[in-house]
Amino acid sequence: MTPLRQRMIHDLQLRGYSDRTVEAYTRAVRQLAQFYHASPDTLTEEQVRQYLIRLTTVQKVARGTHTIALCGIKFFFEQTLGQQWTVLDVARPKGEKKLPVVLSREEVWRVLGAVRIAVYRVCLTTIYACGLRLLEGARLQVPDVDGDRKLLHIHGKRRKDRYVPLPDATLDLLREHWRTHRNPLWLFPTGTRSHVAPLRDPVIGPISRSSLSPSPTSS
Repeated sequence: MTPLRQRMIHDLQLRGYSDRTVEAYTRAVRQLAQFYHASPDTLTEEQVRQYLIRLTTVQKVARGTHTIALCGIKFFFEQTLGQQWTVLDVARPKGEKKLPVVLSREEVWRVLGAVRIAVYRVCLTTIYACGLRLLEGARLQVPDVDGDRKLLHIHGKRRKDRYVPLPDATLDLLREHWRTHRNPLWLFPTGTRSHVAPLRDPVIGPISRSSLSPSPTSS
C-alpha cells in the first residue's frame, strides 16, 4: 500500500466513514490512477474531467456507480491533497426519476415464507418488520433487544444510534430463534444454518450482508 493511499484511508477514518465507504472511495481513486497509469496526485483537473466524462458517455455506468466514483475522487483531491477544482462540484449526474417497486403485505410474507434457511428468514423478517437496513439487521446483538419496552437499539452509520419499535410477534420470533444457538452476543451468528450445536462462543461474528442479499432461498 502506498503512503498516499494510506493517508487517504486515515483521512476517511478520521471523519468517521464506514469500512465499506473507505473501500469504495479508495477503489474509485485507484481506478482513476490505473486508467492514466500514473499516481493520482500527478493528474490535472482536465484529466479528471475527461475521466468523469468517459464514465458517463463511454462506459455508461449507472448513476450510483458514477456518484461513488465522483465522491471518492472529490474527497481525495479536496481533503487529502487540498485541491479545490471546479469540475468536482459540477460533475454530478442528473437524477433519475423511477417509480419504486412496492410489494403488498401478502407478497412480502410470501417471499419471506419461501426462505428455507431459518437464520436468514428470521433476520429478513426482523428487517422488514422493524424497517432496518440490511447490515443493521444482520449485526443485531442480544443486548440491543429491550423486551420490556418493546424496542430495538439500532447502531446506525457514523454513530447515529436510534430506537425502533419491536412488534410482539417479532420479539417472540427473535426469542425462539435465539434458543436455537444461545450465542451471548449475536442474534444472528454465523454457523446457525444447520443448528447442529449451540454457538455459545462470543468470538463468532454475525452473518454477512452477502449471505442475505444474493439468494436466501437457496439451501
